Amino acid sequence: MNILIITPAPPGSRAGNRATAERWAVLLERAGYQVSVETAFAGQACDLVLALHAWRSHGDILKIRHLFPDMPLVVALTGTDIYDHQHRYPDATLGSMALADSLIGLHRLAGQAIPEPFRDKLVTVLQSAPHPAASCMNTTCGADPEEPFLVSVIGHLRDEKDSLRAALAARKLPPESRIRVVAAGRAHNQQWAALAQQEEADNERFQWVGELDRQATMNLLLDSRLMVISSVMEGGANVVSEACRAGIPVIASEIPGNIGLLGTAYPGYFPVRDEQALADLLLRAEWEPEFLASLQARVAALAASFTPEREQASLLRAIDLALERATLSG
Repeated sequence: MNILIITPAPPGSRAGNRATAERWAVLLERAGYQVSVETAFAGQACDLVLALHAWRSHGDILKIRHLFPDMPLVVALTGTDIYDHQHRYPDATLGSMALADSLIGLHRLAGQAIPEPFRDKLVTVLQSAPHPAASCMNTTCGADPEEPFLVSVIGHLRDEKDSLRAALAARKLPPESRIRVVAAGRAHNQQWAALAQQEEADNERFQWVGELDRQATMNLLLDSRLMVISSVMEGGANVVSEACRAGIPVIASEIPGNIGLLGTAYPGYFPVRDEQALADLLLRAEWEPEFLASLQARVAALAASFTPEREQASLLRAIDLALERATLSG
């Protein structure tokens, strides 16, 4: 079977949607499918379409349904689809959900946030990450009292990510703290670039290193004592999967997209946009080895949920469901 994956992100982009599309292409090819990745639907010959982003791909979804009404169609829901666009642009976003034969959610709580009529065609696909060649899998790694306690923030700088919250939290730490925050990611616009540059100039605990390639990003993660994900909305961030697979503790904003990956009982949550609560957690991780070890044990236990094999199996379930529903409706 020939599968077409549509993503709005162009080739060469390091946007999450592009990385997801290309990773899924590899997993589906390993399962025996022929796969192509495009930014738009132009009538290409295929047997099934998998479109990332219900809102951004709505025009392509309409075109597919007009030209090929019986084409099996899978739509992957992003965080902005679920937590923003279905409310701001309901006609397009919910329209895409309605036209899909199956839907993909990238964390376990996604079904709670979409309309009930669509939940029976939702399949959870947790994004995977490879096991790194080397990682800090014990609580003493990087624990030299003379070395900085490195905290990484990985992801493009944008409003949805609340990307400077860890930097603001670092300002509230006592002088004796060794915490240093390093943010890696491209600024979404000039305003975000200016904010990051100003924060770097004013905050001796913060450094913005810009967009890194994949290996440099992984090196930063592996060098970290912990990683912060401070987003105000997430569809299921792949960087959480990467941290878990690498054994790097995570401190996360308490939002469904993070809870749906890390679980309700995870001890490392802080309220959204609350830098004081985040500062308290950072200091606790630095000064209480037992707390840091508990976070590390939790992410290590979660690592098996984010393997390529698990992601591939879930992806194939979404495709099988689309084929089944398309056959019944046809």
